[in-house]
Amino acid sequence: MSVLIAVVLSVPSYARSAEVSAESAVLYDPLTEKIIWGKDPHRQMPMASTTKIMTAYTALKLYEPEENICIKPMWTGIEGSSMYLKSGEEMNIYELLCGLMLMSGNDAAEAVAGLFTGNRDDFVELMNVNAQKLGMNNSSFENPSGLDGKKHYSTAYDMALLAASALENDIFRDIVSSVSLDAAGRQMTNHNKLLSMYPGVIGVKTGYTKKAGRCLVSAAERAGRQLVCVTLSAPDDWNDHIGLYNMAYDSLTEKEMVSSGTVCKTEIVSGESGFCRLYTDEGYTASVFQDEKTEIIIYGPRFVYAPVCAGERYGKIAVEVDGCEVWSSDLYYEKDIEAETPASQNEGFWKMIGKKIFRM
Repeated sequence: MSVLIAVVLSVPSYARSAEVSAESAVLYDPLTEKIIWGKDPHRQMPMASTTKIMTAYTALKLYEPEENICIKPMWTGIEGSSMYLKSGEEMNIYELLCGLMLMSGNDAAEAVAGLFTGNRDDFVELMNVNAQKLGMNNSSFENPSGLDGKKHYSTAYDMALLAASALENDIFRDIVSSVSLDAAGRQMTNHNKLLSMYPGVIGVKTGYTKKAGRCLVSAAERAGRQLVCVTLSAPDDWNDHIGLYNMAYDSLTEKEMVSSGTVCKTEIVSGESGFCRLYTDEGYTASVFQDEKTEIIIYGPRFVYAPVCAGERYGKIAVEVDGCEVWSSDLYYEKDIEAETPASQNEGFWKMIGKKIFRM
C-alpha cells in the first residue's frame, strides 16, 4: 500500500504573545500533544490541591464508582479543606470523588487513599507509578491531598498531561464539569469559577497553599478542539486562563477539508479505462489553530488491476492536523472498469510503469 499526500494547508503564522501573573504556565493541546504557549512550563513547583486530579485518576483505576464504603475515624478531621466526613458514614466511591473534586476535601483524599490497602502510602506509590506512565517525568507525589511536602511537586506541563488523560474518563469529566451537585447528603459547589466565567470550560481543579500560591488546572472546548491550561503560583489565575484561551480560540478557524462525493482517482492497469474516480460517503470540516499544518492523505495501492466494481472499497482518505490523524473515511470505486482484451493488455501495463503516483 502507498501513502499519497494530497493536499497541504498551513494557516499563516502569527506571533504568540501573552502576559500572565503565574510563575509557571502552559496552554496544552491534547490532540497534537503540543504546547501552544508556555512560561517556564517544566519548572518543578508545589501544586497544592490540583494534586487531587491524580488522586481521582488513580482511584478510578482501582475502584468501581458504585462501590459502597464506610468512613473510618482515621479519615476524619484532616487538616485543610474538607467535605466533613463523619466516622461510620456510608457513601459510594462516586460521592466520595465528588467531595474530593468539588469541595476539595482533604478528608476525602485520605479516605480514597486509605481504601486501597489500609496504608495510604501504598496508594501514593501508585500515584507516582501512574505519573511515570503518563510521562510526568518532573513530578513527585508525597500525599493524596496536595499539602506541602519536600517530595511533593509537579510542573505546569506535567499537570496538563494528567488533566488531559483524566478527562478521557467520563465519570471524572462529569464530576469536574459540574458547577454544583447533590451527593452524599451534601450540596456541593465547585471551587472552579471558570465554569461560569468562560464559555466551554469543562473543568478541572483549583488549589492553594501558602507555599504553592494559587494553582489552577482548567480545560475548555470549542468547535471540537480541547485545550488544557495550567497556572502555578498565579495571583490572577482566572484572568490568566481567560487570556490564554482567548489568544488561542480567537485564532481557531474552520476549514472544509473533504466534501462527500468524488474526491480523487486511481490508475487502472489492463482496464478499458486508464483510471477510475474514487468517492467517499462523508465530508469533513477541520477546526484548526493558527500555525497548524493540515494534510489530506490518500491510503491505497499505487495502481489497481482491472476489473474493478463500482462501490467496492479502494482504501481510505484521512485528514491530519500537525501529523495527528483526526478523521478518516473509506474510498470506493465510482464505476465498473472491465479488463482489456488480451491483445492490448501488455501495451497498457508498460505504459503504466512509466507513470508517476497520482497526487491531488
